[in-house]
Amino acid sequence: MAEWSREERYRRLEDVESKLIEDLKYQVSTSKYCQIFHIQPETGLLNDPNGLIYFDGKYYISHQWFPLGAVHGLKYWFNYTSKDLITFEPQGPILKPDTEFDSHGVYSGSAFEHDGHLYYMYTGNHRDEDWERHASQMIAKVNEDGTIHKFKEPVISHQPQGYTSHFRDPKVFEHDDEFNAIIGAQNNNELGRFLLYKTVNRQLDHWELVGEIHTSLEDFGYMWECPDYFKLDGEDVILFSPQGLEPKGDKFRNIYQSGYIIGELDFDTLTFEHNEFIELDNGFDFYAPQTFVDEHGKRILIGWMGLPEIHYPTDDEGWAHCLTIPRELSMEEGKLRQRPLKALEKLRTNKETALGYANKFTRVLHPYEGTQYELIIDILDNEASELYFELRASKKCSTLITYNTREQKVTLDRSESGLLPDNVTDMTRSTILDTPLTQLQIFVDTSSIEIFCNDGERVLTSRIFPDETASGIKTSTESGQVYLQFTKYEFKGDR
Repeated sequence: MAEWSREERYRRLEDVESKLIEDLKYQVSTSKYCQIFHIQPETGLLNDPNGLIYFDGKYYISHQWFPLGAVHGLKYWFNYTSKDLITFEPQGPILKPDTEFDSHGVYSGSAFEHDGHLYYMYTGNHRDEDWERHASQMIAKVNEDGTIHKFKEPVISHQPQGYTSHFRDPKVFEHDDEFNAIIGAQNNNELGRFLLYKTVNRQLDHWELVGEIHTSLEDFGYMWECPDYFKLDGEDVILFSPQGLEPKGDKFRNIYQSGYIIGELDFDTLTFEHNEFIELDNGFDFYAPQTFVDEHGKRILIGWMGLPEIHYPTDDEGWAHCLTIPRELSMEEGKLRQRPLKALEKLRTNKETALGYANKFTRVLHPYEGTQYELIIDILDNEASELYFELRASKKCSTLITYNTREQKVTLDRSESGLLPDNVTDMTRSTILDTPLTQLQIFVDTSSIEIFCNDGERVLTSRIFPDETASGIKTSTESGQVYLQFTKYEFKGDR
């Protein structure tokens, strides 16, 4: 991949000729890896989902965006609206790096409603002449005509004493009749932390530091990105993305992690009594998730299907990454369960079903195949020691899902999935289920796979880059046999 200079990375979209943008759009739209039912960038690089909200009868979904290539450069927010969270209307960039305080990037943040208006709170990134970072928290109001009015000054102008300039990603929520913002931070010992701010008399231009939220995670990575606080079924939950964790067996295998802690947050003492940190996704490509409440009062999660500092095959085509499908969260037995948004069923077409036994010698259970689909595998009777499911399979490649019955371990193996990302040290990701595997619900798009185990008990999400002929669906066992029901739906999209 060609090296990008600092000047190229911080070139403004507004300063680029329209023909270059049209050429980039054409290059992306003609990519053989272009997704059909996931949000992906129309050009350049997509990363963190931002500003997720249901407001005035519509969903607003934004993501960080560098429009000119598949690198991290000058960030905008690109916005979509939707009526149902399955079809999305692109609205273009909604927040731009156009002030002194966000001159070097509109970084992550969240959306909230106040007095019938939509607001965004986000981190403005500014670099001085010595290229020193200055982070501040800013607020922008969305006017009725869709234009943006940014407050003239940051509402939080700098990090408090004792913390570095890694101070970002405010998530706004309401508590005790005030707006609160939980912000990811790094203290001077280079350890990740949460800071809590709140408004005074609900005045959006007046925020005060409440303090650091105290957890039992004293030494747990050097930065905590994209925190998200909410209550679910009476429990306090904080989602966040720690950087700098060492792998522990099958845990923490990616360069950076995303997960959650559940417990009770005392807003007077800022003490959070919580359980262990649990990863939200056990696949290869999942980061910086954000949640919001939908029109039905359900807590919905969307994540970035990608990771920083990884070179993906589409980088060479000038684009990178996508967002996950929306997932409904529920609290069950002290853990979060993620289920695919039920509205995704509207995308289903051409239902096909098959029943049958698979064993060591039966590799093709059913006649259908596909490249964009939802596949539900119900395990009705399992006497096999290990099960194998191959998706997007051809003579040259396949994506392999393995289930070890004794260990209750699900493994995703993409060593033969096709083109592979760079900077990833191994080709498998595994997780141990709490209960024996009875169902896999799998969403396959042109270049991605999302695997929901046992009705959302675990999820494994990954980008895959198979050749265009890889459409087979196969199953077999190591020994013994298994009785299965397969239900497959082709998925339609708007691309």
